[in-house]
Amino acid sequence: MDKLESMDFKDHAVEWLLDSDDPSLRYLTLTEILDRPSDSKEVLAAKKQIPNGLFVKTLLSGQRADGGFGVHPYQKWTGAHWRLVSLVELGIPSGFRPAVKGTDLVLKWLLGEAHVSNVPRIDGRYRRCASQEGNALAVCSRLGLAENPRVVKLAESLVEWQWPDGGWNCDRIPKADHSSVNESLSTLWGLVEYQRATGDRGFLKPIERASEFFLQHHLFRSDHTGEIINPSMVKLHYPLYWHCDILQELTILSRAGKLDDPRTKEALDILEKRRAPDGLWHAGDYYWSMRRTPLTTSKANVSNVEVVDWGRKGPNKMITLNALRALKAAGRTEFR
Repeated sequence: MDKLESMDFKDHAVEWLLDSDDPSLRYLTLTEILDRPSDSKEVLAAKKQIPNGLFVKTLLSGQRADGGFGVHPYQKWTGAHWRLVSLVELGIPSGFRPAVKGTDLVLKWLLGEAHVSNVPRIDGRYRRCASQEGNALAVCSRLGLAENPRVVKLAESLVEWQWPDGGWNCDRIPKADHSSVNESLSTLWGLVEYQRATGDRGFLKPIERASEFFLQHHLFRSDHTGEIINPSMVKLHYPLYWHCDILQELTILSRAGKLDDPRTKEALDILEKRRAPDGLWHAGDYYWSMRRTPLTTSKANVSNVEVVDWGRKGPNKMITLNALRALKAAGRTEFR
């Protein structure tokens, strides 16, 4: 896409994202940061090119006839489960065929007898790594599959498994009675996307309860001591996978319409302070590494490797995009 020289932007970060070679970044910046009309020439041009973007094409590389990638769907981070999360966050359209095809193995895994039977109820609480279902629910809802009976089952299960404090946890120790921020964030995202897709108001209360769980912690502080839960939570990452940090929390809470709550202030202040002198945001740490061997080698089952280079040096585009989204949703900055 030609540089949008006719537009006058006040923010260097916006210009930087619009100058990206990746159409997903341009499309999301135009529509979610600058609020350009969906039928405008520049938006339509960027949207049309999304399936041909380098990130999207790389994530879909090696897809097999069954929709998977030759490894378990949850293989970190090369399995279909994780690739689909990245694909929907890159703005692929609802119904995008390769992505829809990839959901089948994920749903078969999550709703298979072996998986479902391994959700114990101990001391009145379901002990489940619900971030798995949460991510899958968000993906399927974004892809236009919210009415699929298997997807409905995921949504209903998450509500059934919700703990009294509003979150979720997989800790099977009977005395564990406090939810996990890591297990609860993707789960909240899934419910938000499902409710948006279906309009089912019955899911508003579970969303409210899950949002309140994070707000009670001011996103990153213990509700008992006030101390930071984990230093990694105040660093910025992308992708997050199943982890939790303040930027991802702000991103998901903004989708739940909760950034006007005063308890988000400290996290927003930290996010603003994380902005580098170049006007952009850099990653504070990484949960991924790049593979040095082809996917077809015997080392295909090595964990925590990525197929996409999200950027390990210098400013990070997805982190910068999400930071702008959060600050805009919180009313802390405006773009024109």
